[in-house]
Amino acid sequence: MIPETLPWWEDGEKHLATAVGRLVDEDFDRPSLLPGWTRAHVLAHVANNADALINLLTWARTGVETPMYASQEARDAGIEEKSALPPDQLRAQVLAATQRLVAAVREMREPDWAAHVRTNRGREVTGADIPWMRCCEVWVHAVDLDAGVTFADVPEDVQAALVDEVFRVWDRREEAPDVVLFAGDREWGTGSLAVAGPLPAVTAWVTGRGAGEGLEADGPLPTLPAWL
Repeated sequence: MIPETLPWWEDGEKHLATAVGRLVDEDFDRPSLLPGWTRAHVLAHVANNADALINLLTWARTGVETPMYASQEARDAGIEEKSALPPDQLRAQVLAATQRLVAAVREMREPDWAAHVRTNRGREVTGADIPWMRCCEVWVHAVDLDAGVTFADVPEDVQAALVDEVFRVWDRREEAPDVVLFAGDREWGTGSLAVAGPLPAVTAWVTGRGAGEGLEADGPLPTLPAWL
């Protein structure tokens, strides 16, 4: 079955490109919203992630095991190396990697989407999960660039799916916080602390991109587990 998330992924790549387009060369070495990472680090990761997901698509399409990265050390070294490129070269790297990913998606046949592969964390997923994995990267890291793009610029259905994903990760790790979270008519969690607010504030909080600004609760907000 062809993934329903393909349109979200396509829009997410355009959304990221908009955020990148707001950066001038001098912005690349400035801090992103991710501790310890500059904007150049974020972009280097986004480019390398595209190639890592191409590896998974290749695995799904050919049946030949093709890990995302050779190792965690290789992943980290690749980000550091690419983040040191001049801004024009780093922009080109992001664009080229995205184009390679688009080509790899186009090579997938319908049965390939059902093939099972493993992420770099060892979790088994299907080919159909890979576009959603990229969605998480491009929509969230566009915010991390701190270029005037916020979660309020992300479609509500994508935001809701991101919050769903965070809760799925917490559930798998048995780390779900003791909260029940409300955003309009949407609800997540089964805990004892009620937390409510606008969807962008909820998305920022659960993804670790906000400290709970704009949220209301009937007690102190807890420190949430890491998402990724």
